[in-house]
Amino acid sequence: MIDVLDIQPGERYGCKFRTVTMLNDQGEPATGSPGDSFPGPGVYESIGIIQTRDLENQKVKLIDTVSRLTFVVSFDDIWDIDTIEVIGDES
Repeated sequence: MIDVLDIQPGERYGCKFRTVTMLNDQGEPATGSPGDSFPGPGVYESIGIIQTRDLENQKVKLIDTVSRLTFVVSFDDIWDIDTIEVIGDES
């Protein structure tokens, strides 16, 4: 696996990540309309495509491959970084 500090500009990388976010009843990131009620925040783990890396603040911005939501997470909350090949639409 690749260390986050060894990520090269112009290459595509994916990783496993964890974040605390509002979850729905199925344990997935909650999406909905204002006023919807959800059980509350919890730890969410998934696989993401790294978009940007911020060395100063030690964070990455990534797109979750399951929910398609964007998360900003600490270097401490990503692991198993590897190069990827994106096939199809990633947006």
